[in-house]
Amino acid sequence: MRAVLDPNVLIASLISAAGAPAQIISGWLAGDFELVVSEALLAELDRALASPKLRRRVRPAEAAEFVALLRHGAVVAPDEPAGRHRSADPGDDYLLALAESERAVLVTGDHHLLALAGTLPIFSARGFLDDLKDA
Repeated sequence: MRAVLDPNVLIASLISAAGAPAQIISGWLAGDFELVVSEALLAELDRALASPKLRRRVRPAEAAEFVALLRHGAVVAPDEPAGRHRSADPGDDYLLALAESERAVLVTGDHHLLALAGTLPIFSARGFLDDLKDA
């Protein structure tokens, strides 16, 4: 199975070591699925982790190490133009295009994207973990 993790899921994995997002990262590191990222996704993650709000919770060195781990350990796919699927938040369309072009599921906590779950392979973090267990 291939998965694209929304930056909000990646950030949550750093904030709470016991939550579903951290369990997803552990599963990826254990080889349970193939993680797909893109330069746009990594750039969004990097910007978010540099925000003052998150710097209080994630040290800059930890953030840089995490982004480097993703860049070197995940499949870095090319960014695709927005496809036929559109989110209510146009800033999320690149995630839909990435997941679609890479034949991957999208894992997110974003309600705009989760609203599309009935028509696209989109999961919450907990839903993705449940799906991995059933696979």
